[in-house]
Amino acid sequence: MYALDEYDYALPPWLIAQTPASRRDNSRLLHLDRKSGTLAHLAFCDLPDLLQPSDLLVINTTRVIPGRLHGYKESGGKAEVLILNYGEPGAGFRADDGRWVYRCLIRASKRPGPGTRIRFASGTDTDLVAEVLSVHDETSTIAFSATRSFDDILGQIGKMPLPPYIKRSEDRDKAVDEADLARYQTVYAHDAGAIAAPTAGLHFTDALLEKIRNKGVTVLPITLHVGYGTFMPVRVTDIRQHQMHEEWFSISPETARQINLGKTQGRRVVAVGTTSVRTLEYAARLDGHVSSGSGQCDLFIYPGYEFRIVDAMITNFHLPRSTLLMLVSAFSGRERILSAYGTAVAEQYRFFSYGDAMLIS
Repeated sequence: MYALDEYDYALPPWLIAQTPASRRDNSRLLHLDRKSGTLAHLAFCDLPDLLQPSDLLVINTTRVIPGRLHGYKESGGKAEVLILNYGEPGAGFRADDGRWVYRCLIRASKRPGPGTRIRFASGTDTDLVAEVLSVHDETSTIAFSATRSFDDILGQIGKMPLPPYIKRSEDRDKAVDEADLARYQTVYAHDAGAIAAPTAGLHFTDALLEKIRNKGVTVLPITLHVGYGTFMPVRVTDIRQHQMHEEWFSISPETARQINLGKTQGRRVVAVGTTSVRTLEYAARLDGHVSSGSGQCDLFIYPGYEFRIVDAMITNFHLPRSTLLMLVSAFSGRERILSAYGTAVAEQYRFFSYGDAMLIS
């Protein structure tokens, strides 16, 4: 149960979705009944029929920023910078020197040390410059200087931080980037700060949400800025030794009030995505209620964890040996999840961020 090798499965590479479905809610939906273990093959637009009027549907309203920047070190070498903590309190504009300071990942042939400067092109002008202030275990603290609004420049030259298994050529045309800007974002995205989309939410349309609300389901927002911690590889053979990176979250008093009232009334909490699951469970009290507030979530959920808040979840199919696969295994049982994944492979479901979805209830 705790060995990393127990969370592996075979996945043909052609089942890794490279583009989203033609329509968001036209994705396939695999429904796993936790009690019986039965599976049903549906479309995501069938979701309202699987929800109960009394359900509380919790969505993550984080917004992905185009925070991947391609530049050059003063030595001439290429450097790719990914901003990690854009939406966190304390990050961003620093009044004392007029620069924007963020924690970042840097990919380069040689990792830049403190004092290294990186230049980025904005149109025909080079007006964004970064200086490495400090280097940590895996990340670096970088200060950005710009001749105009940093946010405007980010919107102009920044790229969506698509996962590495979604392949895009460096010379792709503008239409491809614009398509990713639109589709690698939920329709309800609001609070900027994520480096990856809460992908279970990508299947929702405004019309589908309206249909769900009209059925009587209460839709409640929370925020967790999806960060490096969600995707950090597990490098230990005993998964209990893995340490999650912190990710900033926020739960409003009204969302907490409605969840707590709903739990006392026996209503189901249906979490959209593993990020919503982790946020709710992190904020759970021993009495089975949720505390409002904001902070840093570092909860690692793996088999043996006892869920206090979440009764059902909507999620995509996750990478082998990942913390996300361990989370859904904790929710429904490792053998049952791996069996469902085997069925999904045999039925040629599309996997990962742009792929199909599961409802586990």
